[in-house]
Amino acid sequence: MGFDLFEKEVRIFERGKAILESGTIADEGAAKEFKKLHKAYAKLFKTTKRLVKMSDRNEEKLNKLAYSLDEKGNMLEQLSQKLAKYLSPQVYESIFSGAQDVSLTTKRKKLTVFFSDIKDFTQTTEDLQPEDLTSLLNMYFTEMSFIALKHGATIDKFIGDAMLMFFGDPKSRGVEEDARCCLRMAVEMQRRMENLKKIWLEQGYEKPFQMRIGINTGYCNVGNFGSEDRMDYTIIGGEVNLAARLESSCDPGGILMSYETYALVKDLVETEEREPIRVKGIRREVKPFSVLNVNDDSCAGEKVFRQSCDGFNFFLNQEKLSGQDREKVRLELMNALDSLGGGS
Repeated sequence: MGFDLFEKEVRIFERGKAILESGTIADEGAAKEFKKLHKAYAKLFKTTKRLVKMSDRNEEKLNKLAYSLDEKGNMLEQLSQKLAKYLSPQVYESIFSGAQDVSLTTKRKKLTVFFSDIKDFTQTTEDLQPEDLTSLLNMYFTEMSFIALKHGATIDKFIGDAMLMFFGDPKSRGVEEDARCCLRMAVEMQRRMENLKKIWLEQGYEKPFQMRIGINTGYCNVGNFGSEDRMDYTIIGGEVNLAARLESSCDPGGILMSYETYALVKDLVETEEREPIRVKGIRREVKPFSVLNVNDDSCAGEKVFRQSCDGFNFFLNQEKLSGQDREKVRLELMNALDSLGGGS
């Protein structure tokens, strides 16, 4: 801030000074009082300017501090976004919202557990170059994760070619609806795998991945396991092992679920009961049910379209398109069709 704001005060001070120096005040007492007032005014003026300078400096410091806070806030947000890639969105949200403590605490909840892997993964990939294997796995996990998050699954971890997910924590829609969401997710994953197999065959991969899925509903211990310095938010228990056991007994491209899950979703699916199995840590004999067909309209179709081959890569998620963008995409697609000679 400049001191031109005090121009008027400076003129008053200079005028008073000129009057004193000119001796035009004839009364000696009045001249003395005027001099005292002028001196006091000069002192007040000086103090005011000093306060204004201090105010300017403080404002400058506050502006620098605010800028620094903004920068650190942006850095924290970027770091938070990167960190979110390592956590399931539900777990990330519960931690950053303060709904959940970052401490070694667990709870017992009834969850629906999803376990999957790739049949004969080692044999399927032994002839692949590491770069091709990495590309295939990343594409596979990306596609499956997209579907999982769409249905609200908590992605626990990727274990080699396997995936462990669960429904019912940190958020739950109720035990029954959690199981139904898991089934819908599994069905959509297997359908997507059929599309991916075609793409991989066209890309020259002779042995495309075949996924097996096991689903079980039961009580698990869920929460933070590990040490105070390094912990994982995960699930443990015999019911988790049962989901893995069901997966290993599942047909390639199939879905095998326990009776506990079947009882919650039986109106949505046609199933075939398989031979009972026994699992370490589970006293009861487990009756598995293989999913043959789905009767649920919500499993019938998705509003996401994907296709890719050499020279073509297409992805469309209608749910995320606004009205303006929808029209823009429609025009782009028509232009693309025209360029192929297939437009109307």
